[in-house]
Amino acid sequence: QVQLVESGGGLVQAGGSLRLSCAASGSIFSINAMGWYRQAPGKQRELVARITSGTTNYADSVKGRFTISRDNGKNTVYLQMNSLKPEDTALYYCNARIRTTETMGLIERAYWGQGTQVTVSS
Repeated sequence: QVQLVESGGGLVQAGGSLRLSCAASGSIFSINAMGWYRQAPGKQRELVARITSGTTNYADSVKGRFTISRDNGKNTVYLQMNSLKPEDTALYYCNARIRTTETMGLIERAYWGQGTQVTVSS
């Protein structure tokens, strides 16, 4: 099976920075995309950033402040968050679209981490 484990969340003052990490492990054949989503209390889950082998995408609310990157050798995705605002406070989830060796790389599905809390104080 495949596991995603997030780290790097915490409490930071407005204007500060955090760097989130998400490492995938298990019977991985290939990882075709990785990304970060977040959900604040009472709000819909939203895409924060996504990265494939060739493209990156960002939510308008974070563009210019957040940067997503990927280390394919470590099966890890990062989210560098700068100039944090109180409205960035949310539970951040790692997501990856993965093909497993168990399916001989033929079936792709989404996997999720359990989430890491980011809290930004004013």
